[in-house]
Amino acid sequence: MSDRVEFLCNGAAVSVDAAPDVSLLSVLREQLGLTSVKDGCAPQGQCGCCTVLVDGAARVACVTPVARVANREVTTVEGLPDAERDALSNAFVDAGGSQCGFCTPGIVMRAAALRASGKQGTRAIDQALAAHLCRCTGWQTIREAMTGDAPHDPARDLGAATRRAELEGGVAQDVGVAVPLGGGGFADDAPPEGSLVAIPLPPGSEADSVEASGLSWVVDDTLDGARRRAGKVQGRRTSAGLRAALPLPELPPRGIRLATSWTEPAYLEPDASWCLPGGEPASPLGNGGAFGGKAHTPAGAAARELADRYGRAVRVVFSREDVVRIGPKRPVFAASAVLDGDTVRLRGACPVSVPSALAAYALDVDARWEIAEADGPAVSADFRGFGLAEQALLVEGALDEAEVDRGAIVKEQCAGVLLATCALAGTGARAGARVSIDAADGALGPVDIRVAAGDVLDEVTLRSYAIGAAHMALGWVLTEGIAVDPETGEVQDLTIRSFGVLRPRATPPIRVQIVADDGPPLARSSDAVFAAVAAATWNALADAEGSRPETFPAHWTRTARMLRR
Repeated sequence: MSDRVEFLCNGAAVSVDAAPDVSLLSVLREQLGLTSVKDGCAPQGQCGCCTVLVDGAARVACVTPVARVANREVTTVEGLPDAERDALSNAFVDAGGSQCGFCTPGIVMRAAALRASGKQGTRAIDQALAAHLCRCTGWQTIREAMTGDAPHDPARDLGAATRRAELEGGVAQDVGVAVPLGGGGFADDAPPEGSLVAIPLPPGSEADSVEASGLSWVVDDTLDGARRRAGKVQGRRTSAGLRAALPLPELPPRGIRLATSWTEPAYLEPDASWCLPGGEPASPLGNGGAFGGKAHTPAGAAARELADRYGRAVRVVFSREDVVRIGPKRPVFAASAVLDGDTVRLRGACPVSVPSALAAYALDVDARWEIAEADGPAVSADFRGFGLAEQALLVEGALDEAEVDRGAIVKEQCAGVLLATCALAGTGARAGARVSIDAADGALGPVDIRVAAGDVLDEVTLRSYAIGAAHMALGWVLTEGIAVDPETGEVQDLTIRSFGVLRPRATPPIRVQIVADDGPPLARSSDAVFAAVAAATWNALADAEGSRPETFPAHWTRTARMLRR
C-alpha cells in the first residue's frame, strides 16, 4: 500500500508514491535520481552520508520517513545557491577535506546548516560532525574546510593532485570540485534505468535466492523490493567484549609482545556494481581504493554473472551489514620481539603470509612468521601498510623497551628527531612520528609527522593522506575493534558506531611536515605514516600509562577511555 506524498525538493514541487515507511533517502535516490545523497549505512542513521536539509535543518534522510516531509522543503547539494555550493566545494578541495568524496556531500549539507545558524568554531563544528563518519581524512582537513582556514591557490595543479592521490590509494582517483558534491563516479550512482537489483541474502532469510560468485542473492525490480523480500533488518551492536583473535605468545626476557583484535576497515561506500549482459561490470572502486578493502569484492563478478543469466542489466548493492559480514578484515596477529645484541628477533603468527617490509634499520631484523588459523571473518593482506605496520611497531617496541637510542641505528631518519621511523620497502617512501600523551591524566596530545615521498606533486593531497593515515593508526592502537563470536567466527558488531573509529572531538591535532626529498614521486607514503604513528602511539602509551598494552585496541588505558567518552 502506498500514499501520495507532495513536497518541495530543491525548489520544485514533487509528488511521489511511497509506502508509509519508505525513507526520504530511498525517494531521493531511487525515484528522483538525486545521487549526491549517499547510502552509507541505511537504515542505521549513523554515518551522515545521506544528510539533507528539511526546512533548512540538517536531517539524516535514511531514518526520515518520506511522509514526515509532506508539504515541507527538502534541499540537497543540487539545490544550494550556486555561490554557496561553489564556495563549500572549493573550500573542501583547498583543504584536502575530501578524498574518496562519498561522505562529503552530507558533510557539505551539515556545513551549510551550520553557516545558516551563525555557529562557528571548532567546538560547534565537532558537535555538528558527531553525526558523521569520514574514514579518509582524519577530520582535521574537514574542520579547516568548514572554517575557511585553508587558503585558495588559483595556480594549484589539480592534475598533479590527482596523481598524488592515485599514488597513495593505488587506484584511479579524481581530485576536483565535483568530488565533495558527490560526483566521484561511484558505481551505484549510474546503473542503467530499469536494472534488476541484487542484494546478498541476509542470515536466516528464507527468501528465494540465486547463486552467483559464491554468494546467495535476492533479486527484485527495485532496491526496496529486494530488501523487503529478503527480510533485511537493521544490524545491531553487541554487548560482547573485544578479544585478541590469537593467543599471546610467551614473553621473552626484556622483550615485548602483542596480539590484535578484529577491526573493520570502515570504508564508507558499500560494495556495489552493475553490468549489462555480455558487458564489463562497473568498478566497485568509484573514487579510491577503500584502503585495500575492495580488492577482492564479489560485487562486479556477481553483477556480470547475474546480468548474463537474466538477460538484462543487474545492479548489485551491499548494505552496511553486508559489508561487515562479507568483507575482509585486516589480518590479526600475535607476536613477540626482543633486541638481542645487534638483532631484533621477531616471532609471530598470522592467518596470512606477512611480507618482508622493513628497510629502515642499520641492525638486523630476524622476523619469522607462522601461518595460524583464527576463527573469524575473512582477512586480506591488501590493507593499508599490512606487514610494514605490524613489524615496524614490534621492532620499535623492542627498541623502546631496551631504551635504545634510535639515532645510532636508524639508517634514514626522517628529519632526525622522531620517535618512530620506517621505510616502505619497494617504494622508498619514509615517515616518522611523535605522539604525545600526558602522563598525569592520559590525555592524547598533538601528533607530529614528517614524511618524505620524493616529488610531492601536491602538498595539500599528501598532507590530507598523512593526516588520514595517522587518524586510522591512532584508532587501530587505541579504540577500534569489532566483536566476533568465538564459536562461530561471525561478526557481532554490525553498526558503524560500534567500530570504534575516532570521532572529531577525540582526534588530537595532527601536524605534518613534508621533508624535501629529491627524486621521482614515491607511492604509498601514507602506509609509512600509518606504521610510524602506530609505533609511536604504542611507545607513548608505555611511557604514559606505566605499562605497554599487550592487546589492541588498548581500550583499557586511560587514554583510550578518554577518547571513547
